Amino acid sequence: MLRSMPCRRADLDSPSFLAWADRLRPAWDLTHTGVPTLHHRKLWEWIYIAQALDERGMLAPGRRGLCFGVGNEPLPALFASMGCEIVATDLASPAAAAGGWVSTGQHAADLSTLNEAGLCDPRAFGDRVTFREVDMNAIPADLRGFDFTWSSCAIEHVGSISRSQEFLLTQMACLRPGGVAVHTTELNLTSKVRTVDLDHTVLFRERDVTWVADRLQRAHHRIDVDLDPGDEPDDRHIDVPPYSNTHLKVRLSPYVSTSFGFVIEKNPYANDGDDDLDRDRIRRAHHLLGEARLVADPWRARWDEQFEQRRASIERAIAKARPRLGAIRRKVRSRW
Repeated sequence: MLRSMPCRRADLDSPSFLAWADRLRPAWDLTHTGVPTLHHRKLWEWIYIAQALDERGMLAPGRRGLCFGVGNEPLPALFASMGCEIVATDLASPAAAAGGWVSTGQHAADLSTLNEAGLCDPRAFGDRVTFREVDMNAIPADLRGFDFTWSSCAIEHVGSISRSQEFLLTQMACLRPGGVAVHTTELNLTSKVRTVDLDHTVLFRERDVTWVADRLQRAHHRIDVDLDPGDEPDDRHIDVPPYSNTHLKVRLSPYVSTSFGFVIEKNPYANDGDDDLDRDRIRRAHHLLGEARLVADPWRARWDEQFEQRRASIERAIAKARPRLGAIRRKVRSRW
């Protein structure tokens, strides 16, 4: 069963990955060349989401799914072809244009771009998929009762790590009890202390992941976390421009990042009414937390760095003193 894990080479060899890749081929092999399956993290993200939802029985006729930051991804069409009813959402066009998403072809203004690969029968697609403009930092209160939610590398673009964390917590209210959320984003593989925050794109550190996992588990939701990036040759390849077809890890100077995912199963005994009542209070609390982090994080990073330097210095001193200590012990034993 898939857990919350990063993109790694071993996943790309599995029969399930290859089967999903073949099903999605019209969306990524645009020139119909029949090339072998790409070792690319964007394809991994799509398949990670599909496999995680399928393992949990979510991709079936009558299931309702909610997508955030849909862009031009093929998953709404794929899931609709399996009988799901999908609400695909993205930023309003003016905000998307200001963020550069329109000019780079990564924004959906309506449904017209979401079935270009022909993954779903056009009539079924029209019946099962709807589109709404939604800001991920202000989820409308009427988006409730979904069997599953998902996003593919969207949460790192909401403004800061704290806002990304807030989104992961507040979007749980969109799920029915027992529902499933799957969200992929960027993981910093270089540093556990320093990272990119308060920017157009942010990089999660291990401690940012565990912070979210802790809060979700306190609410009795289920999330498994595995951040092992793998150690095969493709895992050790760091891609830089001009990018190659082995694109699992990428350098975003000075950091190396990869895609990873959150798979969250909502507490089946959750009280949805309580979620609605607490929604504004949670949002205000996380806003204040984010503001506090703006001030505290630089100091915390500096303290963490100094602590690591001091710890390394102590370890070197101990290593240097160990032979002398051994000699003293032998001398004492010889006398007694």
